[in-house]
Amino acid sequence: MGDLLANAMPAQGLIGGLMIGAASAVMLLGLGRIAGVSGLAARAVGIARDGAPRPLAIAFVIGLPLGAALVALLNGPVTARFEQGMPALILGGLLVGFGTRLGSGCTSGHGVCGMSRLSARSLVATAAFMLAGFVTVAVMNAMGMGR
Repeated sequence: MGDLLANAMPAQGLIGGLMIGAASAVMLLGLGRIAGVSGLAARAVGIARDGAPRPLAIAFVIGLPLGAALVALLNGPVTARFEQGMPALILGGLLVGFGTRLGSGCTSGHGVCGMSRLSARSLVATAAFMLAGFVTVAVMNAMGMGR
């Protein structure tokens, strides 16, 4: 258990969670919109016809990498590694995108905004996300692909 928590950063996690919650609350209370990344991304690129105003969706989507760049500028670069390679990463991204359209939302829309509103649909969706994650990790570990 000690190794598992060796790199834990609880203060940063708390601050990040508070910022996500505040941004979601501002969007919901100020604009009456759910801050779901997949819906906003679909609206920004023109896949979705309804939802947030398109300029707002575009600004939100542009703000995601700009926020990451700001953190990297302040704290130094983040080193990301994905041992399975680029094809698996692209396939995973496409499957996630398909799943978010199929499930009418993503973890940010259902898991953050929907759960906080006690939406039955979001409770089921979030349980499905978590179950799928648990199963995926178990299968990868069984195949020797875990860490």
